Amino acid sequence: MITATDLEVRAGARTLLSAPGPALRIQPGDRIGLVGRNGAGKTTTLRILAGETEPYAGTVVRSGELGYLPQDPKEGDLDVLAKDRVLSARGLDSILHEMEKQQALMAEAADDKVRDRAVAKYGRLEERFSALGGYVAESEAARICNSLGLPDRVLGQPLRTLSGGQRRRIELARILFAASDGSGKSTTTLLLDEPTNHLDADSITWLRGFLQNHDGGLIVISHDVDLLADVVNKVWFLDAVRGEADVYNMGWKRYLDARATDEQRRKRERANAEKKASALRSQAAKLGAKATKATAAQNMLKRAERMLDSLDDERVADRTAKIRFPDPAPCGKTPLMASSLTKAYGSLEIFAGVDLAIDKGSRVVVLGLNGAGKTTLLKVLAGVETHDTGTIEPGFGLKIGYFAQEHDTLDDDATVWENIRHAAPDAGEQDLRGLLGAFMFTGPQLEQPAGTLSGGEKTRLTLAGLVSSAANVLLLDEPTNNLDPISREQVLDALRSYSGAVVLVTHDPGAAAALDPQRVILLPDGTEDHWSDEYQELIELA
Repeated sequence: MITATDLEVRAGARTLLSAPGPALRIQPGDRIGLVGRNGAGKTTTLRILAGETEPYAGTVVRSGELGYLPQDPKEGDLDVLAKDRVLSARGLDSILHEMEKQQALMAEAADDKVRDRAVAKYGRLEERFSALGGYVAESEAARICNSLGLPDRVLGQPLRTLSGGQRRRIELARILFAASDGSGKSTTTLLLDEPTNHLDADSITWLRGFLQNHDGGLIVISHDVDLLADVVNKVWFLDAVRGEADVYNMGWKRYLDARATDEQRRKRERANAEKKASALRSQAAKLGAKATKATAAQNMLKRAERMLDSLDDERVADRTAKIRFPDPAPCGKTPLMASSLTKAYGSLEIFAGVDLAIDKGSRVVVLGLNGAGKTTLLKVLAGVETHDTGTIEPGFGLKIGYFAQEHDTLDDDATVWENIRHAAPDAGEQDLRGLLGAFMFTGPQLEQPAGTLSGGEKTRLTLAGLVSSAANVLLLDEPTNNLDPISREQVLDALRSYSGAVVLVTHDPGAAAALDPQRVILLPDGTEDHWSDEYQELIELA
């Protein structure tokens, strides 16, 4: 259970949230959707509730087990096997390693006393292992991983050989394994920030069922409205305009209806009050002309002010970022070519024999199952990672703009302003301030460290850097992740209107449709084909 009392959340000088009293409380059985526009404070609030950071004011009391999935999980030792990372949630990995060590001693020890000690220690370890679920738990961990699109071959690999999406799914599997006794029933409170990122349609369906059956508390941030509709029974709406949290003890669909009804009520009340206040002011103006009626006139004006002050705030239209990709710099007919690209981690081959020619203004989607090397290929083309064999040939005038799905191009320790300065060192200061303003970064936000931004805000800042780049080849890796619906539509509109070349990796069918691609590269084999509606249908499954 978690209770937040008099919670105040700030980002720099901005107040994101003020929730007086014990307004925010999560108990077993609560399945809460934490919603609001990008930058409203959802991710920051979830980090505070998880104990990862402190609130500006107020207290948070936690009891029981917590499972927290941040937007950008830090996995620690990347040399650990994926299977061991999942098992570590219950401490099973270290017990298994110690059991293997004692088994080796039992087989190799020439001294009877050494062998007897190893046998005794192995017995104690096996008892502990059984008490924690033992081999049944191992099987359960593998089942959860498989349900999240992580087959057995992936579980035997070190984390550093996995894609960013695979590593994030390992972290999700670890949290769900810790919270599960095989049926999804436990008292663990789950705090999940965009858990469907990098999941295919089958995995999302499985996760939806898991969360519906979870007996503990749940807070989920998600832009997957189908997940919210099927899972949540309460909604916390963070209002970026008022800096407050509205609590709705109802499911998603009823919440949407209640929000719409509430807004209509506020508009009616304000219209009626403004009409009455206008009449009072007119009457006061008439009375004010007569010295004997001056006091009555003042009372009428005060009454009109009180009438308006007592109203609930009417929501103003949400600000939206004005996202437009850059006018591409001049370039030759084929600004980027690659032939026979191969990439491997140790003995594990990621992709092989990839040939591609990115012509001026061409539109290409890279498609493949999770772990097929889509992100790695974009990193190689962007020069972020090196390829093992093959060649990359830049054409005349090539200027690459790279969007990394994990926001790797941002310096988390640098401010918003320092990051945009780094992205466009030759641009004028006023031009950059205007650009950031168009992407909804103004005033004190410019001095905010990039590491404290939400996932959606990081996406906007990275896109602002692309706009300033005049790139003629955009390498876009999941550019719509973490965006609210309005911001997502802005990105899709930008894709539709961009005249340069684009190489796109996405799980978002809408992003592929907006790109209107001509070709597809299928990984891991590197096969090239003309785009067709069949590939559009495969986007959700890839």
